[in-house]
Amino acid sequence: MAEDISRHYANRFPDFTNENSRDVVNTGNNSLSENFEAVLEQHIHDFIHRMNMKEQEWINRNDSSVYTGISGIAYLFFVYGERFNEPTYIDKAVELIEGAGGNKNDKKSITFLTGEAGRLAVGALIHHSVGNDEKSTEIITRLKSLYDFSAMYYYDELLYGRAGYLYSLLFVNKNISEGLIDEDLIKKVINCILTTGKNYSASRRLKIPLMYSWHEKEYLGGAHGIAGILYVLLQAREYLTDAQLNDEIKPSIDYLITLRFSSGNFPSSIGNKADRLVHWCHGAPSMTMLFTLAFEIFKEEKYLNVAKSCGEIIWERGLLKKGCGICHGTAGNAYTFLNLYQQTQDIKYLYQAATFAEWCFSYEKYQNRIPDRPFSLFEGLAGIIYFLIDLATPSTGKFPGYTL
Repeated sequence: MAEDISRHYANRFPDFTNENSRDVVNTGNNSLSENFEAVLEQHIHDFIHRMNMKEQEWINRNDSSVYTGISGIAYLFFVYGERFNEPTYIDKAVELIEGAGGNKNDKKSITFLTGEAGRLAVGALIHHSVGNDEKSTEIITRLKSLYDFSAMYYYDELLYGRAGYLYSLLFVNKNISEGLIDEDLIKKVINCILTTGKNYSASRRLKIPLMYSWHEKEYLGGAHGIAGILYVLLQAREYLTDAQLNDEIKPSIDYLITLRFSSGNFPSSIGNKADRLVHWCHGAPSMTMLFTLAFEIFKEEKYLNVAKSCGEIIWERGLLKKGCGICHGTAGNAYTFLNLYQQTQDIKYLYQAATFAEWCFSYEKYQNRIPDRPFSLFEGLAGIIYFLIDLATPSTGKFPGYTL
């Protein structure tokens, strides 16, 4: 028998029709069905209880990041407390973020997902929410002080580079109050990112205005590549000049379209011929958000068509053997369907998001190995819960650390 080298399970869920979806969605009012909403909410509560019961397995980890550490779990508890009006979880979030530590000299400290900037941004939000505005302001001052380090940094990607710092600044303005981060500071970070991209592309004589490298590869996806950088830049479009938007960013997005595989998926890096990866950090899922936002901004149908084709490949190959986390798992892939539902209001996409959620209800069954951080926001149970909470309010759900 030939070895099974596929990275996904076969999707046995039926394709959407009005008839076979009635247990999951209500086509009459374009929403989840009442029965599915009840099941969804019960799983959210059951899983958050499991997080509480297993606290000793994650509380002492020497990791303060949003990605795999205590700040990410604090962020989940804050979101859960807000969504279900349970102040004890917000209090727990305060306790966790206060105990998260941090190291401003860490080489990755400028990013939202893996560094100090994310811990500070989340901490500022949590403290603001409970009325600790003096503490929140002090934290924001520390976040802004990371600019000098970011200006000297080598990389621009979302996970470890300047785009992650830009996201942290935008996160504060979006979730606490506009203007807390000065316009000039945001523009300086943007200019650093664009200058690096232009210089690198010119040095390589590429046919794309902007390009970036990480570990000597020109990655394309959300975590390490140009898609994540461009997506954060588009979300900062109010700070961009028309020339930056139309002469540098838009043609770079157009060039990405030419790199797609015939399947509709994207390579992990330029020159990579292997059509294997379909998860947020590499492949179609992170591209969905980029192209739906490009459609909103530039009003060109080709961008929405690319996003929809991403949805097709994720429906076919998105139930991942790596598990149900949001970085490289099924819950992260399901955000594509939430994003497409929000953009199109097509009930098919809500059905697809809900069926992927149903798969995640049995998350321990569908993983070839236990993640290194099985309770974390991006690899483990915390991220699954975060997605399920977002699915419960599907018109507003947003991929954490990526969509503002």
